[in-house]
Amino acid sequence: MKPLMLHGHERAITQIKYNREGDLLFSCAKDHTPNVYYSLNGERLGNFIGHSGAVWCIDVNWDSTRVISGAGDNTCRVWDLERGVNINTITTSTAVRTCMFSFSARMLMYSTDKSMGRFCEIHIVDTRDKRQMEGSDSAMVIPVNSSKVTSAQWWHYDDGILSAHEDGTIAIWDVKTGECLKRVKGHNHNINDLQYNKDYSLFITASKDTTAKLFDADTLEHLKTYKTERPVNSAAISPIREHVVLGGGQEAMDVTTSSVKAGKFDARFFHLIFEDEFGKVKDHFGPINSVAFHPDGKSYSSGGEDGYVRVHNFDPSYFEFQLEF
Repeated sequence: MKPLMLHGHERAITQIKYNREGDLLFSCAKDHTPNVYYSLNGERLGNFIGHSGAVWCIDVNWDSTRVISGAGDNTCRVWDLERGVNINTITTSTAVRTCMFSFSARMLMYSTDKSMGRFCEIHIVDTRDKRQMEGSDSAMVIPVNSSKVTSAQWWHYDDGILSAHEDGTIAIWDVKTGECLKRVKGHNHNINDLQYNKDYSLFITASKDTTAKLFDADTLEHLKTYKTERPVNSAAISPIREHVVLGGGQEAMDVTTSSVKAGKFDARFFHLIFEDEFGKVKDHFGPINSVAFHPDGKSYSSGGEDGYVRVHNFDPSYFEFQLEF
């Protein structure tokens, strides 16, 4: 399983994401410039120039016409995908940590960091309202007075926001009232990533407490735990098999003190139901910061602290593999 190595960034990757069809792969990093590639052959189609700080999040709408990105330069930007042009800039009071289009793309969500005496906030913006898209107003501002949001997704299509927090909690917010509908303690440490399965009935979280956990998306009931020995930065669920992939490793600030082997920078595969680890993929020369399955389940990608995005196409033996129990 030799990967395609995509080197479009000069600094650490922060997030990678496929579009709905899976023909495009997006990446953002700490070097200010998000990229877009053909996922089939790794050809870089272009980049989005405009940010002046580390870009923490990226998303694409359902018909692949608009891209949204959030960065440490206190802006959330909307781009025309075909032309690579910045068409809207929303200025914020602090860094933008998460951003995402709603399922209909009529709304977008972004969250800001807790810093400089300001609380973390979740903003809901109507993409059809010019004033809101210019940053003058928001359809809803949800103040998060507790720990800051580190990862977020839309919940029940466009009805709510599912958020993961720095203190290990998971919460559901009503986008119409701003009310917190439910909150649970999911992890003992910072949650780094939160991703749904294919039908949005389950989601997986990745945490600094060295575990990834599977939850019911409606009730937030904890279902499964996948244990490792190093912080988990990202986790994804296969759309076609009962498998999950975890990415992480020793923290970036400590990488120089150990070898690649000791840092455990492998992508690790677990069975979704039985929680057993059955495979590893060794590639990156530092922690893996983001992982994503292709929508067809025949490949996955990983982005690391080394600045590379690697696209792995599964060998035929992967699809024949059956875990014995």
